[in-house]
Amino acid sequence: MELIEKLRAVKEKFEKINEQLSDPDIVNNQEKLIALSKERSELIEVVEAFDKYDMVLRNIEGNHEIIEKGEDKELAEMAESELAELKNEKEKLEEEIKYILIPKDPNDNKDVIVEVRAGTGGDEAGLFAFDLYRMYSRFAEVKGWKKEIIDISESGLGGIKEVVFSLNGQGVYGDLKFENGVHRVQRVPVTETNGRVHTSAATVVVMPEVEDVQIDIDPNELRIDVYRSGGAGGQNVNKVETAIRITHIPTGIVVQCQDERSQLKNRQKAMKVLRARLYDMKQKEQSDEIAAQRKSIVRSGDRSDKIRTYNFPQNRVTDHRIGLTLYNLSGIIEGDLSELIEQLKLADRTEKLNSNVEV
Repeated sequence: MELIEKLRAVKEKFEKINEQLSDPDIVNNQEKLIALSKERSELIEVVEAFDKYDMVLRNIEGNHEIIEKGEDKELAEMAESELAELKNEKEKLEEEIKYILIPKDPNDNKDVIVEVRAGTGGDEAGLFAFDLYRMYSRFAEVKGWKKEIIDISESGLGGIKEVVFSLNGQGVYGDLKFENGVHRVQRVPVTETNGRVHTSAATVVVMPEVEDVQIDIDPNELRIDVYRSGGAGGQNVNKVETAIRITHIPTGIVVQCQDERSQLKNRQKAMKVLRARLYDMKQKEQSDEIAAQRKSIVRSGDRSDKIRTYNFPQNRVTDHRIGLTLYNLSGIIEGDLSELIEQLKLADRTEKLNSNVEV
């Protein structure tokens, strides 16, 4: 009955919100109206599922009454035959509702800052880092997200040492949050003359963008350096000091931006990255505490683990956290990440469902 009580409480809350939304005082209060409308949209899926579930329960109860009375034998037989089907539907709806009731990650709809860095493997690691950057860029194009480069450092043979970029759009963090970690590649490098397969790595960090109010940064704890840009920038390069480097003294975090020709814009972008890194650090501390209590299937916060291997000779991608292997590396590296991401989301939901004893 605990599930029913929880659902009824949600339904009562939903109906109360509907009443409030018709209140003239709230209609004239734009901020309150937006907040209530958002809350209503988050509850409607649960309410609709509960209405179906409640109807099935009523039908089951009605069929039992017909069978127990036994006044009409033919009707009782029909009720008996319907009962098994209704009970199956009841079980399916219960599982569906349990999934819906799993608390949503409040960061899922936030925009993100993504950092891709070459790891071990020399020039090949730089080339792989570029491949990952291109993979996320193409996936972003498919999803209709807006990409903006914040900082990029190139390496030899067309690779990159690191790139920092933002992605803005619907549900960005919810789709990319499981990309955090060490990505490993196995392939024959372009510099290899004997055809031997080499292994190299790159790290990916995905951080939700945060508002100023969420992270309190004391300006006195910042050291800001201005220098001349060393990358592409036309006539502006090496002549005007527009690049910005910000050091957060308490944590030692250093961020920089030289993508824009305006010092002010570079500073704004760098501060955006700093806020995201500080927030990510805070989130990681919290997730480490939770991980000490129970081991998560999808360990989105633990970047020391190798999370995925891209094996080019076998056209294979393996995600080690959930034991998933897909033989579609050629598509995935070109941005076809949908199946991989959906499998990670499913594993995460299943793990949360199994551990959520209250539902």
